[in-house]
Amino acid sequence: MKQPPTHLADLTLAERAEKLKELGVPAFRAKQLSTHYFQHWTTDPAVMSDLPKAGREELVAQMFPPLLTEVRRLRTDNGDTIKFLWRLFDGALVESVLMRYPGRITLCVSSQAGCGMNCPFCATGQAGLTRNMSTAEIVDQVVAANRAIAAGELGENEHDGERVTNIVFMGMGEPLANYKRVMAALHRFVDPSPEGLGMSARNITVSTVGLVPAIRKLADEDLPVTFALSLHAPDDELRDELIPVNNRWKVDEALDAAYHYYRQTGRRVSIEYALIKDMNDHPWRADLLAKKLNQRGRGWVHVNPIPLNPTPGSIWTASDKAVAQEFIERLRAAGVPCTLRDTRGKEIDGACGQLAAAD
Repeated sequence: MKQPPTHLADLTLAERAEKLKELGVPAFRAKQLSTHYFQHWTTDPAVMSDLPKAGREELVAQMFPPLLTEVRRLRTDNGDTIKFLWRLFDGALVESVLMRYPGRITLCVSSQAGCGMNCPFCATGQAGLTRNMSTAEIVDQVVAANRAIAAGELGENEHDGERVTNIVFMGMGEPLANYKRVMAALHRFVDPSPEGLGMSARNITVSTVGLVPAIRKLADEDLPVTFALSLHAPDDELRDELIPVNNRWKVDEALDAAYHYYRQTGRRVSIEYALIKDMNDHPWRADLLAKKLNQRGRGWVHVNPIPLNPTPGSIWTASDKAVAQEFIERLRAAGVPCTLRDTRGKEIDGACGQLAAAD
């Protein structure tokens, strides 16, 4: 399958210098080009006055081939949420969602065009997997978001230089199924400028439906990102149905791997749990979830119940508020920290995959 052309963000700073030498350009230009992209969020040769005018446009075209073409952008939540629909070089469609909260700006990024995990309640899962995204396609979503913030498109900026502070890999795709490129993207996010964006690893969340060997591998990477396990059911009988990968790695294996992540990194693990009416929101399931988490220890985990953002025409819908509240109260009574997740973007098909499916 054809991959997108190599972009500056696919490469480490040393690799960028090597590539420039191959193009007959002095290696020190790598820092200048990287600063334009990672600090000023631009690929416009017209503003790169520190580069020689002769050959500047050709050099920029070589190092910054266009990766994301905006198809549509939808705003909601009084302008505090923007959903982007991007077309990749081969026509594949992906989405990212930019959200302003008090004191932080979060971007939900995609790591694959489509997804091969086939979870029945997920719009992306129903579309199947087109391909893995490249490192630079992942990174470019963040740079494009920073550009939009700088242009004042996410409402009035609180201060100069405002940018994405938090990244969640909860857009389209299963991040750990695109392990190598996602890891390289994480390095671009956390490496200091001009190598990367200089973000805090603690403000980046990598989620998975439970690819156990990859979770254990991630634990040994020495990158203290926040790890989130999309569990959605505490029992194998239901989880086999909701999360098909559970047929390969069972609930207890996924929780053991998540606990290993905590032990290795000292970082508290998030458990994502989409509350689906009459499906996984029963009181006994809350009790079973608490029991399984507490069996492994205390203080290592935090549960995020999320009201399901239903996809059009789906038989799945969000739990009733009273039922969701009882689920949360049972977890808390068992000593499990729990926060009902804020759902953004309902009126703009906020669940990832909905825009791409409609296009």
